[in-house]
Amino acid sequence: MHLLYLHGFASSPESGKADYLRGRLAPRGIPLTAPDFNEPDFSSLTVGRMLEQVRAALATLSPGPVGLIGSSLGGFVAIHAAASQAADAAHPIARLVLLAPAVDFASGRDGWLTDAELDRWRTTGWRDVFHHALGRSVPLHYGFYTDGRRFDAFAARFDAPALVFQGEQDTVVNPMRVREWAAQRANVRVRMLPDDHRLQAHLDAIWTESAAFLGVPGE
Repeated sequence: MHLLYLHGFASSPESGKADYLRGRLAPRGIPLTAPDFNEPDFSSLTVGRMLEQVRAALATLSPGPVGLIGSSLGGFVAIHAAASQAADAAHPIARLVLLAPAVDFASGRDGWLTDAELDRWRTTGWRDVFHHALGRSVPLHYGFYTDGRRFDAFAARFDAPALVFQGEQDTVVNPMRVREWAAQRANVRVRMLPDDHRLQAHLDAIWTESAAFLGVPGE
């Protein structure tokens, strides 16, 4: 199975989670494909563009099933990639591992923007966002928000089995909403962990369960 990692918002393919997974997969001779959603530039980022980048990344792979691993906003994109069958017939999306997936992104239900902040963003067209991978603030166009509103994770459906890891102390993604999203889907299993959004304290446990779920050879 090909493995595709979708990084989170204002992150990169070289994030801590991506590097951790590469370190685990490399001794097994399994590459981890990870599109860079900051390309061609972060300021013009949209969910639609991210989905196109997923399709482009899949097109570079030899025929075979694909396992999508999505973190935060990358998890949101993975849900929609599976729902739209972004893979062609040669690259069926067979499994999903979702790490604190941002199921309420741009829905108005997650509270990551106040009304005043949204108003200012709409009026000026830009919002400064701290980019964790770059270590500085970068302006993000309002089109990111308007495009994101076209996608609803609660309406999206896919048949592939999915394993979700969610921190109970997550203040970025609402754990209750992740539970509600998963409860509507018989093909989704949720593992709640005593952790925050980054899930750093449980990477080993996440790896062990994910490897078994994805069919990755053991030690």
